[in-house]
Amino acid sequence: MLLGVASSRLLSGVRYSTRIMTGTISDLKEQAKKKAAFAAVDEHVKDGMILGVGSGSTIVYAVERLAERVTQEKLKVVCIPTSFQAHQLIVQNKLILGSLDTTPELDCAIDGADEVDSDLTLIKGGGGCQTQEKIVASCARKLVIVADYTKDSKNLGEQYKKIPIEVIPLSYVPVSLKVSDRFGGNTQLRMGKMKAGPVVSDNGNFIIDWFFPEGITDWKVVHEYIKLIPGVVETGLFVNMAEMAYFGLADGTVRTVTK
Repeated sequence: MLLGVASSRLLSGVRYSTRIMTGTISDLKEQAKKKAAFAAVDEHVKDGMILGVGSGSTIVYAVERLAERVTQEKLKVVCIPTSFQAHQLIVQNKLILGSLDTTPELDCAIDGADEVDSDLTLIKGGGGCQTQEKIVASCARKLVIVADYTKDSKNLGEQYKKIPIEVIPLSYVPVSLKVSDRFGGNTQLRMGKMKAGPVVSDNGNFIIDWFFPEGITDWKVVHEYIKLIPGVVETGLFVNMAEMAYFGLADGTVRTVTK
């Protein structure tokens, strides 16, 4: 489904501009993220909702639009964060901050992804938040993904070449060996860019990036095998979880994919 080709289209009461965008590739990607995020928030967020707020660069735009709607329409939306970043975005935009302790059942979760295949299988965890993101998504009636056109693939691995795996620090070497021995490819402990040593997740764990080989198609089997390795907390594979995805395109339109 394409929104706004050569004119403007009305989506959930909000008119979206359809002018062809110009600028650098970076500008196009940012505009695409914003288009996808705004469309998803406008179509799925309703008054009285309990909403899971994902993590990543596209979610910044989703929270921006959510804050606008809350102010303009006087909506009451309780927001459940999936990371420190999401928590800060909620607080900074003066939205209602909730938790799974008090509201464990969510109406919807809106999140980004590093790559999405044609079956809406996701790779997430580029920001190291996949465990919290998966917990929150599992509590939501529906998971809606927002991303730019570079994340839209027929098969996983066309754009994003690795699966993040969160592990207990003690286990990172044996987990790395077991994953590569079973499926091939290679693994790397994710290292910090502004610190000496590895990246530490919000949960105090390490992140292994598994650079997987070509030809893998049954991601459910892969996820289940890795999850059973002692020391693995969570994988960045989201299988049969997303219900819908919004992809902002370079021409200013939005493509939606439904499970």
